[in-house]
Amino acid sequence: MIGSGSGAVWAPRVLSILRIMAALLFLQHGTQKLFGFPLMPASGALPAFGTLYWWAGIIEFAGGVLLAIGLFTRPVAFILSGQMAVAYFMAHAVRGPWPLSTNGNQGELAIVYCFLFLYFVFAGPGPWSVDAKLGRDGKRASWA
Repeated sequence: MIGSGSGAVWAPRVLSILRIMAALLFLQHGTQKLFGFPLMPASGALPAFGTLYWWAGIIEFAGGVLLAIGLFTRPVAFILSGQMAVAYFMAHAVRGPWPLSTNGNQGELAIVYCFLFLYFVFAGPGPWSVDAKLGRDGKRASWA
């Protein structure tokens, strides 16, 4: 059972675990687009160099790696959040307004990633990150 004092101890660590797991799952979208791994893209072919889909793969791959190790967490999370907002409106919302309706636009994962990455912009990387190790975890000095 989790005691009342353990939340303060575990919350930053769980933030790091959440960041790492979200980044590794997101990274798969980039490897899928760029390398056809773990699955080929739905189109059956890798995107052509320089296309919007190719750039999305680059952002997902590089951003996933940087977020997983916790380097430049806040700016990377901001970019990834924006990418997911754009992805939702460009690739999902055009199919209809409701992500989970019978013929939904299947954009719920893009929405979840968008807001999860937005949370990391404000919450930071957590203690298990390169940013924290380098002292760049965004903590501000207390005025109290």
